[in-house]
Amino acid sequence: MPKEIIDPEPEGERPRSIRLTDPRALRAYAHPLRMSLVGLLRSSGPFTATRAAELTGESVASCSYHLRILAKYGLVEEAPGGRGREKPWQATAQYTEWPEYSEDASIAQAADALSAAVAEQYFERVTRAMANRQRLPREWQEAEQFGDSLLHLTHEELADLGARIDALLRPYEARASDPSLRPEGARPVSVLRIAYLDLDVPDSEKE
Repeated sequence: MPKEIIDPEPEGERPRSIRLTDPRALRAYAHPLRMSLVGLLRSSGPFTATRAAELTGESVASCSYHLRILAKYGLVEEAPGGRGREKPWQATAQYTEWPEYSEDASIAQAADALSAAVAEQYFERVTRAMANRQRLPREWQEAEQFGDSLLHLTHEELADLGARIDALLRPYEARASDPSLRPEGARPVSVLRIAYLDLDVPDSEKE
């Protein structure tokens, strides 16, 4: 299923994932600022709308409005402490998931639109990373991964491959908010996983 894999929350403190199936929630989350706010809350929260404005460059009023919309659909919630406008917000889950398929056209269309919005955000982040990579030490430049593979798989094999990659990444998730688990030299690394049936490649069937 489609899943954002940015900025995970600590394992065990909150649900690992929230699944969106309401078309209104899917459309609401597709807003770039809202996706950014949820990602920031997962990596740097809890924080107030004032802090959100500092992190995003948007106005406090705008951030406050979008945080309330996110709360309406269960993606964020008020965190303990704070008063009035200075109330802190926190993410409700580590990841966001949504349907990869639905017979309901409204859900399918909203889910595809959200996936497209997330892909655009991924592209922007990768572009920024590539623009800044010359500032990195040599060992990090050499360790970074950038490439693609064209595989011939059945849909069962593709699903199994995704599950195995999930299992491979899972042991590192708890490090996000527990610095004691990080080995010396560990730094935040975004791992993007995109696998799709490539209709641009001629598909020759076996005879």
